[in-house]
Amino acid sequence: MKKIPYSHQWIDNKDIKEVVKVLKSDWLTQGPKVEEFEKAIAKYCNAKYGVAFSSGTSALYAAYKTAGIKEGDEVVTTPLTFVATSNMISVLGAKPVFVDVEQDTLNINPELIERLITSRTKAIATVDFAGVSCDYDKILKIAKKNKLLLIEDACHALGTEYKGRKLGSFADIAIVTFHPVKHITTGEGGVALTNNKNFYEKLKIVRNHGIIKKPEKGGWYYEVKEPSFNFRITDIQCALGISQLKKIDRFLKRRREIIAKYNKAFKDVKEIILPTEKNYLKTARYIYPIQVKKQNRKKVFSNLQEQGIGIQIHYMPLHLHPFYKKRFEYKKGDFPIAEEYYERAITIPLFPKMTNREVDYVIKSVKKAVGNDR
Repeated sequence: MKKIPYSHQWIDNKDIKEVVKVLKSDWLTQGPKVEEFEKAIAKYCNAKYGVAFSSGTSALYAAYKTAGIKEGDEVVTTPLTFVATSNMISVLGAKPVFVDVEQDTLNINPELIERLITSRTKAIATVDFAGVSCDYDKILKIAKKNKLLLIEDACHALGTEYKGRKLGSFADIAIVTFHPVKHITTGEGGVALTNNKNFYEKLKIVRNHGIIKKPEKGGWYYEVKEPSFNFRITDIQCALGISQLKKIDRFLKRRREIIAKYNKAFKDVKEIILPTEKNYLKTARYIYPIQVKKQNRKKVFSNLQEQGIGIQIHYMPLHLHPFYKKRFEYKKGDFPIAEEYYERAITIPLFPKMTNREVDYVIKSVKKAVGNDR
């Protein structure tokens, strides 16, 4: 069997036809497909407004910038996430204040947040790790009590439901993203979602060089009060995204079928700790991270690679990276639950295009790698 990647996009002829239509049109970028995609994503996530960006990272930067995060501020967040979540805080000169994660969900532990809030804290930045929603009832209560903004990195969680509501409308600003390994793809790209009209207008300005148009001064006139970057997405990408979004229910259904197979196959394998989910969640799981004994992780990882299984590690906790250790004086041992998870974690393949034969092969290979293929 050929190598099975840990994730992969699913592009069909309908997607290709929609992209070709744009290639033959008058607009390749900054055209009607961008707004159409923004509205479609916002509607799907039950948010009032969506602003599309060139990547999830640029959308995160814009969210923090729009929230007024600046040098000297602090943002409470999780160390167990992709680097973009905290990198964009640091780029603005603020400090990411890390909080250890819950043992089961691997999300930020709400019980630990409040003790780290100071006069410099301006926001809480949550991450819905692997697609599993944070406990937003608790976190929103903390944010409101302390007059903090909530920024939600939902880049793992497009389609996840928390107590019957899709993620994307709980936070002041939420980010979803469309890299090829995610639930749907635009190649690269992200959308910032908000119910706040003022934030919506600011996000659009940050996306486009900081330009503010003044039509009352003439159709040509614009000005910049604070410079920004070109974070624009193209109509080509958005045409693909619109087409992909129409298939998300089918994609998520298939992901859940694969997860059910994994859960059943591994539930009695004592060498493996399975990912968990709260009963009030309906998770659009982005990845399926298992945990093995930390002393065996390197051997299991290599064994799976030899068997042609594309695996990954999500993620080395951010406080262990040289930049965060040096700049903010974090050290090993600061966040023991996140560290313990990292030392045991292996992400195995999960994507809608997987065949049942491939799923069965992954199961067989994992059991063999951990010594439970009897």
